[in-house]
Order: sequence, then structure tokens, then C-alpha cells
Amino acid sequence: MAAPSGGVNCEEFAEFQELLKVMRTIDDRIVHELNTTVPTASFAGKIDASQTCKQLYESLMEAHASRDRVIKNCIAQTSSVVKHLREEREKNLDDLTLLKQLRKEQTKLKWMQSELNVEEVVNDRSWKVFNERCRIHFKPPKNE
Repeated sequence: MAAPSGGVNCEEFAEFQELLKVMRTIDDRIVHELNTTVPTASFAGKIDASQTCKQLYESLMEAHASRDRVIKNCIAQTSSVVKHLREEREKNLDDLTLLKQLRKEQTKLKWMQSELNVEEVVNDRSWKVFNERCRIHFKPPKNE
């Protein structure tokens, strides 16, 4: 699933996480998708597995790239907010509200950065399952 066209709200971490959860649907359902669309040896003649695997490959590539863009965009936005708050904090060391806001944004930034690690695990799992079932039916381009 691609990112929503209305943009991504990076200000609320819960919304950001919910969006990623929805965008990870293809990865969550890959085993089911492969079981229902890629035939076992006994049904090999009834379905064009190479076309099915190619379509799934393209869908996975698009989903992974889309999520990567969303995560990195939110990290960049939040990093910018943290930088701005740090600069403000240096000008006004006594402002506890500013310090609290800075800590909150720094924590959110760390959570967003950890989503990159989660994304790597999700992607690796999906590609492993994909390759197990589709390696004899479809060879991805070398440049990917």
C-alpha cells in the first residue's frame, strides 16, 4: 500500500505508527498471498506463477520504498523540530516548558529511528518468504 495522498502526520507518533501498520499489510499477508496464488508442484500447470510472482515482487518493492520514504521524511521533519528547539533552548536556558518539549521531540525522533530497524526486519522476512516460494518462477532484476 502506498502512502496516503493527503500527506503524513509526523507530529503524532501514534498516528505515524498506525499508518505504518496499515502500510505493512502486504508484508503481514505475504504467506497467505503466496499460498493462495503460487501453486505447489501438483498444481503448477493451472496458474501462471511467474506472472503472479512478478506482480507480488513489484507490489513489495513499491510498498517497501513507500514506507521507507514516509519514515525518512518523518525523521527529517522531527530532526528539524529538535534542531529548532535546541537553538531556542540555548537562547533561554531557564524555560522548563521548552526543555520538556525538546525531550518529547527527542524521544519521538528515537522512536521514529527505531522504525527503520523494524522496517528492515519486516522487509527481510518478506523477501525470505518471497524467495522461498518464487525463486523458481521469477528472477528479480539484478539492479534491485
